[in-house]
Amino acid sequence: MSSVLAIDLGGTKTAFAHVDEDGAILDCRTLPAADSFDASVDQIIEASGGVRAVGLIVPGIYTAATGRAWCPNLWGTDEVPLLESLRERLRAPIAIDSDRSGYVLGEAWLGAARGLRDVVFVAIGTGIGAGILSDGRVVRGAHGIAGAVGWLALNAQWEDIYRQCGCWESHSAGPGMARRAGYADARKLVDAARSGDPGALAALDRAAEFTGMGIANLISTLNPEAVVLGGGVMVGAADLLLDRIRSAAARWAQPLSATRCRIDVTQLGETAGLLGAARLALDDN
Repeated sequence: MSSVLAIDLGGTKTAFAHVDEDGAILDCRTLPAADSFDASVDQIIEASGGVRAVGLIVPGIYTAATGRAWCPNLWGTDEVPLLESLRERLRAPIAIDSDRSGYVLGEAWLGAARGLRDVVFVAIGTGIGAGILSDGRVVRGAHGIAGAVGWLALNAQWEDIYRQCGCWESHSAGPGMARRAGYADARKLVDAARSGDPGALAALDRAAEFTGMGIANLISTLNPEAVVLGGGVMVGAADLLLDRIRSAAARWAQPLSATRCRIDVTQLGETAGLLGAARLALDDN
């Protein structure tokens, strides 16, 4: 097989790339996200002409047993028949998974966790989710929901916002930490912290503490070789957050597991998902 088509279906944009068996990205283009499920299917079909195989990752929950996807940031809160809709029109074989599974596969293939078999990728952006690799296999759970770590309970004092997006996510994802600090968005909060604003720095400290606690729970539960941090918040503010996160994780995690697990930032950035999608297609065909 010369190359496969990798598709990273995002909430605001969709990336397409032809990727060869060595992980070389032969070409890449990005389009605005389609405005409906049917339009998304049309976009994928149009890009897939003449390819040998397709790997697709989606920003939500994909249930392999049913072929249905739940992607509220794209298509509303109803599940959609993603696999059936694509198979009806797509001539090439297709492999589909959640974006968090794609991220961890990409990093374990060619990124910060290259060659490792027990890895957690934590994406911290507008939300928080984790891709989990255990003994070389992606952990998906009974219904494809494994890795929804934004709902980890890290605060015994209940807040109503937790019902909407989960405890960890409400404290450490971009919108949550910005809202708590009184900023319009995470970028403005990070800019203020870089300028030395005490309130912004304190807000990042609180967000890093919660993230360190969440990572500690993952380390204690899964005993990974590495935790890789990605997503817009981490990519944009790793220099302000990473040391704080490492310190908090070491304090909260099971000590033997913590000393044997490294915590790093993604080496692949936005290409992690594309390479993971390509890996899905290559492994499935």
